[in-house]
Amino acid sequence: MSVITDDNFVFQASGALKREDLFPIREVARLTGVNPVTLRAWERRYGLIQPTRTESGHRLYSLSDIERVRSILGWIERGVAVSKVGKILAKTESVQPVSPLISSDLVKADYTQWQRQAAAAVGNFDDVELDRVYGQIFSTYAVPIVFQEILMPLWRQLLQRQQEFGQTSEWVFLDGFLRSRIIQRLLLKREGLGQRVLVCAIAGHCRELDLLVTALYLSKAEVGVRVLTVGLPFDELALVCQKIQPLALVLVSNHAPVPDLPKRLRKLAMSLDCPLMLAGDASDLAQDSLAGSSVGCLGNEGTLMRQRLRQLLAGNLDT
Repeated sequence: MSVITDDNFVFQASGALKREDLFPIREVARLTGVNPVTLRAWERRYGLIQPTRTESGHRLYSLSDIERVRSILGWIERGVAVSKVGKILAKTESVQPVSPLISSDLVKADYTQWQRQAAAAVGNFDDVELDRVYGQIFSTYAVPIVFQEILMPLWRQLLQRQQEFGQTSEWVFLDGFLRSRIIQRLLLKREGLGQRVLVCAIAGHCRELDLLVTALYLSKAEVGVRVLTVGLPFDELALVCQKIQPLALVLVSNHAPVPDLPKRLRKLAMSLDCPLMLAGDASDLAQDSLAGSSVGCLGNEGTLMRQRLRQLLAGNLDT
């Protein structure tokens, strides 16, 4: 096991940090932007992180701990209270997309390796190489793994870099590449389909790529999917559905629900002739407040979304 200090980074021959490397709290603060006081509070008050300790009592954090800190930070930035983050993480981490016979460390290392290859292609603005890596990842893993574990974490890292340091070009390059590839996949599934599920973002609650990835997950439920343009006014959704007559309407939100959202969703559901469902990060957060309504909550994990959509459409899942 290697301990990483502020002045002495230990690297493998490839230049990659080893999974078993441990970081002191001030280095974790530097890597994540979360100060040591806050990190200790997340540990003591909320139990969100459990670093190891040296014999002298100093905290040491693994790469998994650092990834968890970034996840916590991401939820807080979306408006979720820190006291509720633990419950959300417990739900998302309970979904195990890989076989228990395979070491999770080995699987994560493989995800990281693919992520590095994609990042290198993005860093060089090499669309040919990125397309090659993208194709190899798809030939290796199922769609939820491709996006949840490999490509979207990289996309979020670049987005965070853009927001913190103003470095925009790499994120724009990857964002445009992924959106174009997902649109191609959705178009290929469109031919010969009758009624389709409409997938629409709640205005201001998610980016276009989040919307497209959700649509791609749902398309794997063997139903036709149609994506509505980002920015469609909430108050006009009933009119749109009246014209299109969809199989169902799925709204996507990755933000903490605003106080009146459950009420607005209930009202919208009563005006529709098709089922209304909520997907994305807000789905888990709003589930309790929507209990007993006709609004179905699909969750934010690809495989679970697909399963719940099938069950709701078949009338086999209580909303």
